[in-house]
Amino acid sequence: MSEIPLSHPRRISLETRAKLTDGVRQGITSFDGLIAHGRGEAFDYLLGEKTHGFAERAIDAAAALLISAKHAVISVNGNAAALVPRELGALSEILGKPLEVNLFHASRDRELKIREHLLVHGARQILLPDEDFVITGLASNRRFVNGQGIYRADVIFVPLEDGDRCEALIQSGRKVITIDLNPLSRTARAATITIVDNIVRALPLLLDRVKAPLEDLLKDYDNSRTLREAEAVLRDRKSMEFKL
Repeated sequence: MSEIPLSHPRRISLETRAKLTDGVRQGITSFDGLIAHGRGEAFDYLLGEKTHGFAERAIDAAAALLISAKHAVISVNGNAAALVPRELGALSEILGKPLEVNLFHASRDRELKIREHLLVHGARQILLPDEDFVITGLASNRRFVNGQGIYRADVIFVPLEDGDRCEALIQSGRKVITIDLNPLSRTARAATITIVDNIVRALPLLLDRVKAPLEDLLKDYDNSRTLREAEAVLRDRKSMEFKL
């Protein structure tokens, strides 16, 4: 990673991009993942690159659901592993719930590299997909899951998701928590709880919230309201009053 001046107005954004491109070099992130990040970054511009109240309420609800779940699993793809590996490991440890590698552009070599990357950053419980266990209604490689992980999970936290799998998981009776910068996406609209925020901001906040009892917050949470408020911010041109 080339040195980015501390005074650069786009420093955080550039550092985030650098983590992803470095992930490609390590075989963790796919080239397609870079495109997905660029799309998300465009929505982050419109959000003013900050965490809004609707995202904070979703984070509270997500923490409550993760705490109350019987068999929660934290699903990890290449972008999430590259951007927040330490936070994912810490969340797994605090909750006592496993991480599970799940990829659209999958290969066993890449899965193992992601597993090793997470281990280096402090994770301990990491599951890999098993072709004996399949999520029905899904044709991509993401249908393969671990029998002790997503296959038996009641709640799946997927920091960065694709719409097909989110819909399939919901249709199977599971609950899904996602982080998605686009409140209009199929993932955002299908999920049980959608955190409309950047993963690099949302994960540290979620880590703080899972340390406190939050069960009562879940009953008042309305995901449709979260999406409406996020969409309203995107449509408000005043949110563009920041440096690009």
